Amino acid sequence: MKFRYALLPVIALAAVAVPALGRKPSLGMLDELDHGAWELRERGAGGAVHRVCLENGRQLIQLKHPGLSCSSVVVEDEANSVTVQYTCRGRGYGRTHIRRETNRLVQIESQGIVNGLPFLLAEEGRKVGSCRN
Repeated sequence: MKFRYALLPVIALAAVAVPALGRKPSLGMLDELDHGAWELRERGAGGAVHRVCLENGRQLIQLKHPGLSCSSVVVEDEANSVTVQYTCRGRGYGRTHIRRETNRLVQIESQGIVNGLPFLLAEEGRKVGSCRN
């Protein structure tokens, strides 16, 4: 009888752990975006356009703080959207929401502080080809 009760914690742990095994990694949606040249177009009439070579969809989180090592907190992590809040010590911070329409088309909204000034982005990202070296 004692043996049965000894197994209860193991069984309870297995019941919780097994569903977690099938989950995608955190921010997995960003990892599924197509790599290559992407065009980021500000929403609205006459919006500016710039290109980025996307090696990893996670680059879209810190568009105003590219290449900086920042701490981050995942606020939302759904199948087709993510929200991440990040802080770049001494350089600013931001909160970015990315919604995937397809693996080649996303909507990006980001706001925060960069170099002591506020920023607000609302862009559409679209894969347009391969990166040029």
